[in-house]
Amino acid sequence: MRIRGFHWAIVVVGIALGLMLTTQFRINIEHQRNVTIQRVTQLASEVEKARQKHDALKNRVDELREELDQITSSPQLAQLRQKVEVTRLQAGLAPVCGPGVEVVLKDSEIPIQPGQDPNLYVLHDEDLLRVVNELRAAGAEALAINGERLLATSEIRCIGPTVLVNKTRRLVPPFVISAIGNPETMIKALEMPGGVLDILGFWGIRADVKKVPEIVIPAYSGSTTLEYASPLTNEGGDGVE
Repeated sequence: MRIRGFHWAIVVVGIALGLMLTTQFRINIEHQRNVTIQRVTQLASEVEKARQKHDALKNRVDELREELDQITSSPQLAQLRQKVEVTRLQAGLAPVCGPGVEVVLKDSEIPIQPGQDPNLYVLHDEDLLRVVNELRAAGAEALAINGERLLATSEIRCIGPTVLVNKTRRLVPPFVISAIGNPETMIKALEMPGGVLDILGFWGIRADVKKVPEIVIPAYSGSTTLEYASPLTNEGGDGVE
């Protein structure tokens, strides 16, 4: 009887354990199912938000593209581009071409006599400046020395046996000054009696001036940054309009 009762106790315990394990398994399955459903719901919500954001961005792109089309097709933009191009030409920031003259300057070949200053028979920065200024006064619209574009702020200085232009290029003779403008007017200005070439010729400086039907002058390649100057505003009624 005791053995039989013990067997029944084992059966009861086994059944209880089975029920407990079954219940726990069902609880775990249900929990995992709930977690999966929540995760799917969360991901679906994020996907929907991303889709809405994408649609909003697409609409914004369409709006900006329409605005850009309106701007690029407006006559004001064409006028602005034309003004910018003219300004670049006037500022020397664009290459130009046109008729003009070329002036080739070389040092003197006159034998130097004892006691004479040899510096009088070679080209200096001031000689180049005189020729450049004479061409400017005669209406030259663009100038270059040995292919180096000159602006209103360009420097021409002697650095030992060379001439420094635009603080970047050292040049040596022969110097080729190219000028775009009216060839006849510029040649007459250079060759006038008592003019700049007349004075240089007194010291044997050789100058060859010729008309060129089309001269190509490159754009200015140096720095255009202003360190101290700034636009004058109209605040307080004292500026320029």
